[in-house]
Amino acid sequence: MIDTIGVTGRSPVKERMRKRVDLMDGVDLMDGMVDGCTLNFRSREMSEKEPLIPKHGGYRRLKSFQMAQLVYDVTVRFCERYVNRFSRTRDQMVQAARSGVQNIAEGSQASGTSKKTELKLTNVARASLEELRLDYEDFLRQRGLPVWPREDPRRTGLIARRCSNADEVARWVKEQRGRDGGPNGQSGQSGQSGQHGPGGLSTSSMKSMSSTKSIPSTYPEIAANAALVLIAVACSLLDRQIVAQSSAFEQEGGFTERLYRVRTARRRR
Repeated sequence: MIDTIGVTGRSPVKERMRKRVDLMDGVDLMDGMVDGCTLNFRSREMSEKEPLIPKHGGYRRLKSFQMAQLVYDVTVRFCERYVNRFSRTRDQMVQAARSGVQNIAEGSQASGTSKKTELKLTNVARASLEELRLDYEDFLRQRGLPVWPREDPRRTGLIARRCSNADEVARWVKEQRGRDGGPNGQSGQSGQSGQHGPGGLSTSSMKSMSSTKSIPSTYPEIAANAALVLIAVACSLLDRQIVAQSSAFEQEGGFTERLYRVRTARRRR
């Protein structure tokens, strides 16, 4: 026993302990290699899941785009019928409605390389529809016609109708005018069936002072308010869309951050 220790310089017990430590170090080394392979695999998997240019476009499926397009079509018809073709307001209303549609489409298409541009253009579309809303309100106010309040059941009825094109909106306007009482059944200032003129005669029995004017005056009121309802729905959808885009930008960043993540994952392969 003494000779063995003297020749080798190591005892059998210490030799077994050393081998056990070496074996444990080998296991730790293998674990590190496995962890490294797992890390590289995960980085590769993340880079494959996150392309440099994400899916973008698809604006035609957006409810906000569909509603803004409906507002645009309705506005073109409204201006052709009720706004003087030599008036600057006519061109401004049509251009504001068009801007709402085009900026949604442009922002959606640009989102592949710029979330900032998408957010900016969506907000421009929202601002354009707000401008158009004021034009419709001005049209009603300048003609002494009422703007329907939020609790008006006609607003709820039009929203529930879920019109998909301008023809369906026009049919709703015609039906609504029939429910209001026909030529003499007016709402707002244009309806005068409860007033009396000189000599105690009702206005409806007087010389056809308002009967001829009442027929065209009801249509502008209902048509303008119908457009305001559609604009309100489009603005509400765009408000929610802007909030969602802002949240996504805060959490994921823009194209620069995505480019950095993809390049970093690529270098780790």
